[in-house]
Amino acid sequence: MKQSELISIAEDWFQSKNWKPFPFQQKTWKSFLDGKHGLLNAPTGSGKTYALWVPIVLQYLKENPDYKTKHAKGLKAIWITPLRALSVEIQQSAQRFADDLGTGLTVGIRTGDTSQSERAKQKRQMPDLLITTPESLMLLLASKGYDKTFKTLTAIVVDEWHELLGSKRGVQMELALSRLKTVSKELRIWGISATIGNLEEAQDVLLGMDTEFRKNSILIKSTQKSKVEVRSIIPKKMETFPWRGHLGLHLLEEIVPIIKSSKTTLIFTNTRGQCEIWFQKILEKHPEFAGEIAMHHGSIGKETRLWVEQAIRNESLTAVVATSSLDLGVDFAPVETIIQIGGPKGIAKFLQRAGRSNHRPGEPSVIYFLPTHALELVEASALKRAVKEDVVEDRIPYLLSFDVLIQYLVTLAVGNGFFPKEIFEEVKNTFCFQGITEEQWNWCLNFITIGSQSLQAYDEYKKVEVTAEGLFKVESRQIAMMHRLSIGTIVSDSMMLVKYVSGGFIGTIEEWFISKMKPGDTFVFAGRTLELVRIRQMMAQVRKSSKKSAKIVSFMGGRLPLSSQMSKILREELQSEADHKRNTPELKALSHIFDRQERESIVPGENEFLIETFKTREGYHALFYPFEGRFVHEAMSSLLAYRISLLSPITFSLAYNDYGFELLSDQFLDIQNVIDNNLFSSEFLFDDLQKSLNSTELARRKFRDIAVISGMVFQGYPNKVIKTKHLQSNSQLLFDVFRDYEPDNLLYLQAYRETFEHQLEEGRLRLALERINSQKIIWKQCEKATPFSFPIITDRLREKLSSEKLADRIKNMTLQLMK
Repeated sequence: MKQSELISIAEDWFQSKNWKPFPFQQKTWKSFLDGKHGLLNAPTGSGKTYALWVPIVLQYLKENPDYKTKHAKGLKAIWITPLRALSVEIQQSAQRFADDLGTGLTVGIRTGDTSQSERAKQKRQMPDLLITTPESLMLLLASKGYDKTFKTLTAIVVDEWHELLGSKRGVQMELALSRLKTVSKELRIWGISATIGNLEEAQDVLLGMDTEFRKNSILIKSTQKSKVEVRSIIPKKMETFPWRGHLGLHLLEEIVPIIKSSKTTLIFTNTRGQCEIWFQKILEKHPEFAGEIAMHHGSIGKETRLWVEQAIRNESLTAVVATSSLDLGVDFAPVETIIQIGGPKGIAKFLQRAGRSNHRPGEPSVIYFLPTHALELVEASALKRAVKEDVVEDRIPYLLSFDVLIQYLVTLAVGNGFFPKEIFEEVKNTFCFQGITEEQWNWCLNFITIGSQSLQAYDEYKKVEVTAEGLFKVESRQIAMMHRLSIGTIVSDSMMLVKYVSGGFIGTIEEWFISKMKPGDTFVFAGRTLELVRIRQMMAQVRKSSKKSAKIVSFMGGRLPLSSQMSKILREELQSEADHKRNTPELKALSHIFDRQERESIVPGENEFLIETFKTREGYHALFYPFEGRFVHEAMSSLLAYRISLLSPITFSLAYNDYGFELLSDQFLDIQNVIDNNLFSSEFLFDDLQKSLNSTELARRKFRDIAVISGMVFQGYPNKVIKTKHLQSNSQLLFDVFRDYEPDNLLYLQAYRETFEHQLEEGRLRLALERINSQKIIWKQCEKATPFSFPIITDRLREKLSSEKLADRIKNMTLQLMK
């Protein structure tokens, strides 16, 4: 059958459904049938599923002209989805097309939810088309005779590639593809991705360093632009001194008419706490919504979540208050209206949420933006521009993730076994391991056969045996079973108990918060100032402290940092303010705040970096405004505090938000003297960062994930999971052994590398310092707090006071400032 005949079969089928194929779909069909690999870039809800299922089925018709009478057995295609919630919908689309053409092709699903009996059936006879997750694909590679299973494979499609790319699941996928390229001779590799900033790099990571594959590939972009309309809810009255959180609930009445005039409304919040508060407050003020409004976030039980998702599909709920748990993957008919509470911190996230509304072709998705403090209106103004100018974030791929490589090698050894020479060539061809040396490769082989240098005495690390022919294979059934249970790269975060040294339980805190502290540091939790005495077996032991200033406990959910693209566009928006181009309704609404800021200090222009100092009863405040997001500010504030303390002994209390950070101390700080001493130099950045933060504690925490992924620490059997505190103490023990006896251990070094690259965003911090160094530094010695500094100062008070007391305290502070 000619290509043109095949394509007209698909076009006729579309016509029978009263649809018209989009140009990007037709282009993908042709490229696939020409034997090309590629990456398809298309927005959610644009028909990307049919862009790739259709040619897979057409290819089968082309190769089997007698398909109506004879069915060719064996697996033809694999569709990888990062979320199991999507698999049923993908299956229905594929089955519908295959059945309508009378192909006799079967479509199966294999994820963590697939029953044992269904898996056994698949083992006897694989479906023609299989929908699965990266983890389940690895499990197939861990089965004996997988090469026979994959021999007939002609295509693999990786859906939502942008979601996998910046994570270790992406590395897992790269390694699986490197093996399938060898086993399945006719394989075509395709990815589907929503818009990301580095699409070309995303394609390179997917296809690997293979020149043959790269030469024969194509990047197809859908010209369908999702139209997004951002409508800001601008408060009638705004305080001159803004603070986080207070504005949100004042605007509750503004969203009630929006909810009432729509069939279904999704209200997105950034944190679980915020989600709970909004849900309660709407019901409290409007009891008529009882039974018509629900809540959805990650800590809610699975049954309730599924019920809410179903209710959105049936349109039986008027509104749902949710966190990012509804951003992705949960598929339901588009809702009518989206409300975003507070800045979403990233452009891609905002667009993803907007895309949840109104999939009627040609009509825009409308998203309402409700600020939780006045300065977030600048973010709204910046988002509008980002949407108009098509600015989106990059996803940064991982490099040299040895923990994932070690897991993969054991997976192959559990399956058919492997010959290192053959696998090394495949691994070197992936994007992640293009820089791997023979020495590092041999280290990994040694690690799985004898344990690393310092673990050779322990038998449990000798997982893989080498046969006389040089085949690396797992012979022990128990090791094979434990490995199959541990396949995957998603490691959950853990909580730490906080107890007094004298005994007496206070509560639980997320472990990342405590891991940044050194003994002697103080923090405020549950309304008390506490001093960290020591960390013992996943427990933080503390005593009460009379020190005034301290760090405040915060939870991971509230800590989404501004993405670098978002920070850049925010600075440009403020720059237009400095030039007094108040050309958006949001910036106009903030006029009185900017006027006051100009009176007390300045609004920094593009080539200016602002530092403000003033004195209050609390002490001497120094505020810095890089506008780089809280992760960078957290690292930068620690770095500057450390560098200043080298010049003169001085201790600081730190506070930071997305716009800037504060160093508060009880003695005067001569800013000019500090700037003259290369305060913002990017030289010695790595060393200074390591000294300023408790980097060993941060790396130790990162190492727990690495120890679990590489299989050094076993997470337990189903229904008998090992407690996180045991996991942590096991991995801490290994960390200490490597630190003391084997400091060149690749996994130990990886923990430090990932801490700096991914958690502290060292690269971004370096660029920010270089930018500040090229700017004109303006030091303003102010009489009192300014509108820019106010949200940072009041954030520090938040955890010390109950919300009523905080509101009173802020009211008094504002009255003082307005005098």
